[in-house]
Amino acid sequence: VQLQASGGGLVQPGGFLRLSCAASGLTFTKYAIGWFRQIPGLEREFVATISGNGISALYGRSVKDRFRISRDNGQNTVYLQMNNVKPEDTAVYYCGAEGDTYQVRTDGIGMDYWGKGTLVTVSS
Repeated sequence: VQLQASGGGLVQPGGFLRLSCAASGLTFTKYAIGWFRQIPGLEREFVATISGNGISALYGRSVKDRFRISRDNGQNTVYLQMNNVKPEDTAVYYCGAEGDTYQVRTDGIGMDYWGKGTLVTVSS
């Protein structure tokens, strides 16, 4: 099983960015996918999760109304659209997959698989 996060980079405050999480080696629709972020030295923070069928989504308080999670099950990919980004959104973003649930645990400890992170830097 592989999860590959991509799309990070440098973006100005108020700008937008779209992250992708491409999965392989698993029955994609059977897994909820979650995005988390982490700044070195700090705890991992829940960002968003989406159910296997793409109907149910949940967002962390700090990103609600700015970020949107979606998935394309035909492409085995989940997206995180980041709008109106702020400097405090700077972090390494990780995606993970958790089976037998419609949303991942927001503490991240239920994940079956994690991908490598992608760095997002919000700065002028």
